[in-house]
This record gives sequence, structure tokens and C-alpha cells, in this order.
Amino acid sequence: MGYNLDSMEQLSRKLQPQDIPVLMVMLKQTDLRTGSEFGLASQCEAAISPVRVAAANDELLLLTDGEDIMSLIADFSGCSPAAQQHAAQVQTELAEARQQLYERKRHEIQLKEAEDARIQRNGLKMTDPAQAAQLTRSEREEVFQRSLKAAGLDKQPRTPAQEQLVQRMYRTMVLGESANTSAKPQ
Repeated sequence: MGYNLDSMEQLSRKLQPQDIPVLMVMLKQTDLRTGSEFGLASQCEAAISPVRVAAANDELLLLTDGEDIMSLIADFSGCSPAAQQHAAQVQTELAEARQQLYERKRHEIQLKEAEDARIQRNGLKMTDPAQAAQLTRSEREEVFQRSLKAAGLDKQPRTPAQEQLVQRMYRTMVLGESANTSAKPQ
């Protein structure tokens, strides 16, 4: 909304360090984010520590906002050279923390994808009785749970017909009973 160097100079005259907690709360509101960043940056050294602590506690959102705020402080001539230098150091620290977060998330996604692929392979094995016999009960239960979720049967409450289907699936998939032997004669 037109924030620039003039805006930051005006904010530095109108805001005080005691306004920082309110600005920190406002930072989490999407429509107030830019103004909050400029307001925090206008407070120079007084804002560095609260932003750094908040960024350390609130993963991605404040990591990127924190970097933006530190960049504004580092470039704002209304801040002392020491505050500008300190902000530049914290900006680098936050950028490194963001990179580590991205790497951790990327690794978690890779592990989840590998786990999903393993369960999918086990599910395919269950279509062949010889391969199905090689699966552990735990592996069969994983496939069963995945099948319930895919069929939308993983949530309670279930209708009596759904419950019967779940029990039949459990007997055939996990216990290995034949579909024919588990059916009741009429």
C-alpha cells in the first residue's frame, strides 16, 4: 500500500518500542503484514530481538517475514550503523534457518513418499496369494488401513453395512481368509 522510506521515517516518529508486541500480533494478519513489517523495521534495534525470537518459534511464516524486516532495518538510514549491521547478521541467520527448515521438510516428504511407495508395493503383492504370504501381519495391516482410507471407511461412525464390509476386508486382507470361506451360507 505504498510503503517506502518516507513511510518508515514517519512510522519511526509515530511508533515506540512498546508498540512492538502489538506489531508482532498484527504481523500474523495477512492484510496487515506489510505495514507491520515496516512498523517493526522503523523501531530498529528494539525490534531485532523480538522478531528473531518469534521467527525461531514460528517456522516459515516468521522466518520469511523476519528476513524482510531485517533487510528493511539493514537498509534504513534512520537506524544506527550498529543496528543495521546487527540486522544484516540476523537476516543471514534467518535465511540459514529457513534453508534448514526447507531441507528438513524436503527430507520428511521424501521419507513419506518412500513409505507410501513401500505400502503400495505391498498392496500389489496382496493380489498374488504366494506374495501375500510373504508379508508380515503388520505390513498387511498397513495395506488394510490404506485401503480403508481410500474407500472412505476410515472414519466413525459407520453404517452396519460399512462395518460388515470393513470386517470382511480385515479377515481377507489381514487374516488371509478366503473371501469364499468368510461368507456365511444362506
